[in-house]
Amino acid sequence: MRIIAGEWKRRQLRAPVGDSTRPTADRTRETLFSMLASRLGSLEGLSVADMFAGSGALGLEALSRGAAHCLFVEQDAAAIRALRQNIASLRAQQQCDVVAGSVMALGAAKQAHDLVLLDPPYGTNAGAVAIDRLVRLGWIGPESWVALEVGAKDDVQIKALEIETERRTGPAKLVILRWPTAD
Repeated sequence: MRIIAGEWKRRQLRAPVGDSTRPTADRTRETLFSMLASRLGSLEGLSVADMFAGSGALGLEALSRGAAHCLFVEQDAAAIRALRQNIASLRAQQQCDVVAGSVMALGAAKQAHDLVLLDPPYGTNAGAVAIDRLVRLGWIGPESWVALEVGAKDDVQIKALEIETERRTGPAKLVILRWPTAD
């Protein structure tokens, strides 16, 4: 597992020990960031939240591509260890905050993030539940972009946001969501 592009291109990332997390494959991550780049242009200066962070590969990729700051939320102890090691190996501590806990236990946000990345366990609907909760609590606002990775056969039903686009890539489906547009 490695960083695909940007400042830390080709830098290796540590995956958590055990099988309790499923790191996003390099090819899937490359596809996701290509989808985001075609909509956002640049990630320069963005505030990012990486929910269900695992090793932190998604958030660290965003930082490598110019994001200003990333909040990582993860509850698995082995994943948190790998995440902290990855942040340290990139010397990115000043750009990162790590919350050791469940996405579902987060309280109200101080402000919405520009980009929210979610890679929950496949087949659980945890992403949809988390997104609706994050919208209610102010983590996701009208200007936010949301990227959700689910299993290729998972059906995505989000109450609070509209699907901008989706793409299947191997065993995954990538879904980009936005605040509903006013008619």
